[in-house]
Amino acid sequence: MSLAPRAVLVHRTTEYEELVARHGTHGQAAFFLSSRGRDIEEVAERHRATRHALARVTAAIPLTWRQSRVERRDLDRFLFAPEDVVVVVGQDGLVANVAKYLAGQPVVGIDTDPGRNPGVLVRHRPADTEELLAAGTGDVEELTMVEAVADDTQRLVALNEIYLGAAGHQTARYRLGLDGDGVSPRPRPPPECWSAPARGPPAGSARSGRSAAATGRARRAPPNGGCCGSSGRPGRPRPPGPPWSRANSRPAPG
Repeated sequence: MSLAPRAVLVHRTTEYEELVARHGTHGQAAFFLSSRGRDIEEVAERHRATRHALARVTAAIPLTWRQSRVERRDLDRFLFAPEDVVVVVGQDGLVANVAKYLAGQPVVGIDTDPGRNPGVLVRHRPADTEELLAAGTGDVEELTMVEAVADDTQRLVALNEIYLGAAGHQTARYRLGLDGDGVSPRPRPPPECWSAPARGPPAGSARSGRSAAATGRARRAPPNGGCCGSSGRPGRPRPPGPPWSRANSRPAPG
């Protein structure tokens, strides 16, 4: 007898919660924002919208399913199971972040702030959750993770891009290409500014929104041996796709 699916709700702490945790009270947080020309009501309204979305998504999960909830900062300590259905409630970058910890599980992206978020990876509204979960995993788009391996065995995977360069805020230039495409007339950028070419066919899967996918492996690490994390910036918006997404963190052979 197989286990019932488990819905894992992934979310992040809201800006309002972070402000109150830092300053102690709503009033102190309001004073802090007002000194910077901002109104706390705007922040509090987004907080309420996020909490409402989480409550609505939770209520839409079938009663026969198991449930679990994880905050973004705890993702590296959370154990995902093969039968999990991951429901990301938040921004596009949160989908890209959680994808690093998955191995083929389907992902449903729920937008908590339509109009403010680009909605590239979180294409759905909280009201759509019940219908999306009932649809099953038949219509899935595969997405491939990019992988970089440093010479000190550090491994970094990302859904959209990987930054290789100095461990700081230094600006970097990129030149992208495929093996054997003959792109080398112009001088090479400084060592701290290079980017690894991607190669190999995409392999991986999705039911939530589409993202540019590439498979590749960094040929060498930056001189300082450091690898800076992946960016959660969404790619160029594309036409609506299948409702779920599944990111495969295993790189394609090549």
